[in-house]
Amino acid sequence: MKLPKAFFGWANFKKVATELVKMYSGETSYFSKKRIESGIAFIVLQWGMIHWMVINVAKITAQDLFVWSAIEGAICGYMISKIQSEKKDLKDNPPAPDAQP
Repeated sequence: MKLPKAFFGWANFKKVATELVKMYSGETSYFSKKRIESGIAFIVLQWGMIHWMVINVAKITAQDLFVWSAIEGAICGYMISKIQSEKKDLKDNPPAPDAQP
């Protein structure tokens, strides 16, 4: 009996691992080093904020929840605007073919 093809198979794992190695070796990669690192930082930040919220759930007021939501919105908006401005900059000023990423 043949197993169904799954996205999380060995071939896809090898492809992702190869691209991550390329990303840190200086070769051109499918992934962007800056976006991967900022994504990891964002996940750590989210985990920290949720952890704080779970620990302090008994003491949270409506004002605390509002401030927490405002901070979340500001962070998300900043990250989205940063990504969009980088896309626009690359579209307006494409890198030279021999330039290193």
